Amino acid sequence: MCRIYAEQQPLRYALTTRRLRLNGQSTSIRLENSFWQILDEIAASEGMTTPAFTSKLHSEVLELHGESANFSSVLRCTCLIYTERLAPVSIAAE
Repeated sequence: MCRIYAEQQPLRYALTTRRLRLNGQSTSIRLENSFWQILDEIAASEGMTTPAFTSKLHSEVLELHGESANFSSVLRCTCLIYTERLAPVSIAAE
């Protein structure tokens, strides 16, 4: 049942830390490689670098909701939204 998930390469879920600036503050963000890959793709589709996209997203979240308790989670959910929009999940009516 879970074989398709269990057989994935460990490099996909290995953690990578990237240093970047959010609102002028230097910080580190640690995410799984799969999420960094998607963020790189999102940034490129917006004509931005990943640090620029991440900083812009942080600024917009800050403006809309105030400081995020867990910005890494915001980034992961951003990746989910992006992938859902690429291949929308259809929910069968019961």
